[in-house]
Amino acid sequence: MPGKQHPPIETELTVGQVAARAGVAVSTLHFYESKGLIHSWRNAGNQRRYPREVLRRVAVIKVAQRTGIPLAEIQAALSSLPENRTPTAADWKRLSARWRDALDARINSLIRLRDQLDGCIGCGCLSLKACPLRNPWDELADEGPGARLLEGDT
Repeated sequence: MPGKQHPPIETELTVGQVAARAGVAVSTLHFYESKGLIHSWRNAGNQRRYPREVLRRVAVIKVAQRTGIPLAEIQAALSSLPENRTPTAADWKRLSARWRDALDARINSLIRLRDQLDGCIGCGCLSLKACPLRNPWDELADEGPGARLLEGDT
């Protein structure tokens, strides 16, 4: 009995196949394409087709988004790859290192925010002048009440 035959690996995927396999909506793929994050082509029947490698690219985009990286930064990082190729493990290591400092800064900011939340119970958000969460770094408060920015420098 001959070995089990596996279906051939598809090198071209429809938008529906990519959406299902990547776990995103078709509209998300269209949006990513409009932003230059992924690319497709049209077959003879004018149907959109994607290379199989787009699945890894979408995975990289989703992971980067989940860490809070803006799409513009993701697009810039992906376009820095030679010929806009799909990122390899080495590429991902290099790209993610670029985002590490920003991610660490966001983490530290969230930790400070968490640690300041207990002060809100007593504040009740009635004191904008003293609230470090709602009105941080209010340098104009020292100049007195009113619309200080509208007066301008004379």
